[in-house]
Amino acid sequence: MAGKLAKLAASMAGPSDELVIWPENVESVNFFIDYCRTQWRVGMGGPTGLDYTAVLATLRDSDLPRDRRKEVFEDVRTLELGALAALSAK
Repeated sequence: MAGKLAKLAASMAGPSDELVIWPENVESVNFFIDYCRTQWRVGMGGPTGLDYTAVLATLRDSDLPRDRRKEVFEDVRTLELGALAALSAK
């Protein structure tokens, strides 16, 4: 799965082959890459979504400030939708 996410990131890179992440999104993207890459639920047709129980448990145990966790989880859900769309297009 991590290899597919790397390919997804590479395919989203701009003309300079550099993926730009806005500063306000760095925390959420890092959490998604570091902790969610092994939390996919997979069916016969491939990934169906993240295992939210595991993601939320990891989020609670993370070093993120408590007041940021809800926003990071919302961002993770957005990243999840984009990843699922990209993975199903391949």
